[in-house]
Amino acid sequence: MTEAQAKKKIEDLSKEIEKHNYNYYALDNPTISDYDFDMLLEELVKLEKEFPQFLSPDSPSQRVGGAITKVFKTVKHKYAMLSLSNSYSKEELSDFDERVKKGLGLGGNDLFGGTGGVEYVCELKFDGLSISLTYEHGKLVKAVTRGDGVQGDDVTTNAKTIRSIPLQLKGDFPDFFEIRGEIYMSHKMFDEINKEREEIGEAPLANPRNSASGTMKMQDSGIVAKRKLECFVYYMMGDKLPAKTQYQNLEMAKKWGFRTSPQTQLCGSMEEVFAFIDHWDKARHKLPFDIDGIVIKVNDYKQQQNLGFTAKSPRWAIAYKFKAEQVSTVLEKVTYQVGRTGSITPVANLKPVLLAGTTVKRASLHNADIIEKLDVREGDYVYVEKGGEIIPKIVGVDLSKRPKGLEPLKYITKCPECGAKLERKEEEANHYCVNENGCPPQIKGKMEHFVSRKAMDIDSLGGETIEQLYKEGLVKNIADLYDLKKEQLLPLERMAEKSANNLIEGIEASKKVPFERVLYAIGIRHVGETTAKKIARKVKNMDALLQASEEELLHIEEVGEIIAKSIAHFFSQPDNRKIVERLQKHGLQFALSEEQLQNTSNKLEGKTFVISGTFERHSRDELKDMIEKNGGKNSGSISGKTSFVLAGDNMGPEKLKKAEKLGVQIISEADFEKMIQ
Repeated sequence: MTEAQAKKKIEDLSKEIEKHNYNYYALDNPTISDYDFDMLLEELVKLEKEFPQFLSPDSPSQRVGGAITKVFKTVKHKYAMLSLSNSYSKEELSDFDERVKKGLGLGGNDLFGGTGGVEYVCELKFDGLSISLTYEHGKLVKAVTRGDGVQGDDVTTNAKTIRSIPLQLKGDFPDFFEIRGEIYMSHKMFDEINKEREEIGEAPLANPRNSASGTMKMQDSGIVAKRKLECFVYYMMGDKLPAKTQYQNLEMAKKWGFRTSPQTQLCGSMEEVFAFIDHWDKARHKLPFDIDGIVIKVNDYKQQQNLGFTAKSPRWAIAYKFKAEQVSTVLEKVTYQVGRTGSITPVANLKPVLLAGTTVKRASLHNADIIEKLDVREGDYVYVEKGGEIIPKIVGVDLSKRPKGLEPLKYITKCPECGAKLERKEEEANHYCVNENGCPPQIKGKMEHFVSRKAMDIDSLGGETIEQLYKEGLVKNIADLYDLKKEQLLPLERMAEKSANNLIEGIEASKKVPFERVLYAIGIRHVGETTAKKIARKVKNMDALLQASEEELLHIEEVGEIIAKSIAHFFSQPDNRKIVERLQKHGLQFALSEEQLQNTSNKLEGKTFVISGTFERHSRDELKDMIEKNGGKNSGSISGKTSFVLAGDNMGPEKLKKAEKLGVQIISEADFEKMIQ
């Protein structure tokens, strides 16, 4: 075969394979058998190997995989991947509907009441791995996992092996857009993999959801390809989308080659929404994949924009979670675990039982109050559910089966790990081990938290290595990590020169992690990622935080009495201050950088803003960021404490009415810019 003939054949085969892919996934109308499809793909792969000069990066042969990804690069999302608020009853959905109408200034009980109307799109809530796909000029250029919502892992190589993710789009599409979807593993594939694993003596996979997630992080894309993952898309983002509604954009996505859920339905009333939920609550068990609920979205994009977002989720969408499956089994023994903050968690060790497709052996009993409320005893038959169909929990006791003579449980008074006396503060539900710098699980837990991705992000330092370093007496607190030397690591089991180098380099690189993440990493009880960011922006550096009184801390957004006391208590401990001083000497970032300090001020200190409408020069998120950087506070609702309403086009009429009623000053984007100049 000549080069010209090979080029023509490769082009023809590629077009034919993509046509069959489109027929199968987008149209759900296959025209050839799986065997014939595989033969076409095999022929293409063979030709491209023979004539590699004609191998295109978006060739269908990329579906076969084979490329190795040693490190999955962390990528920041252009649009944050927020989670959805959950609901568990129709009453909560009715409240959501009411909030939506109120936010849009629509009245009446009818869904189309008031001055316009709102439609909802009902979609199946797939139980898999969220993915963000970026397309430029019709080609797939990036696939990123959800991660923490702000940044995720670049899994493009593995995503290309999924046949329901198009590599090249058809038709008239925007030059640039992102589309969100869910990658999942079908029941059939899951069963096939487990059958094969059992035959070769390997442990079976736990469930399809975890299997899909784990598969997407495999280094060998060839294995990913063999597992035949699939993908449904459900939301599109970009500046020049083809349609103004969720439903129409999904219809367009289908024409371009994406796989959309045929079960998606446009609903004109809450009665239709409820009927959709009722149907799929029963019919979900017949689907070839797992779902754990229904997602309800406002259909109109302009209405979505006007409703906006909370810090964690969109106001225009909600997830309805199906009632969890429940089983009964015997509670054999209660043991106690110690967390990194010293929190004690009682654990129910159960007689193994199958629940929602997995074998459950343990469940959390949360705290002493829950044990007392349930009156659960060792030897009882208990009812077990999976919260959100993932985490097992005990929800009740079958008293009719209780054997005679079972003694009520007595909650422990001493730490099961170090023997220290347990304490329980009046305002808290959990008992705590107070030996925070001498209790092994707390020490190791603090280190695991410290090196985690959202904190110092030291990849080469996992739980097993921390356990090993602690056991060998090389580390007893987080500051000791920065004293480690390569010579100390090399004699350790499973620690070759390369591993030792990676670990030392990872620790050294962590010194560049910004101040707010260092603050989160040191592990102050109740100080989460968001709170650490707010504190860092307010105090600017660690020295100022060390000198701050409880009263001063209370003036920081998101810092209440409990958090303020916790921070003050943490820094009042000589051991903790010594660790902080050592970390500072090692060169960690204990102040905001020059770049972070740019465009910051206290000009808006003491002022609370509510943002409403759309703006010309800034997005709503940018405006919120500018408010916080200048010492102001954001709020989602107008009250007597609101200083200003920052209003753009299409301000919600209800917000306008409330602002006028309360006499809250309404300012424009230009007014706001003058305030912070």
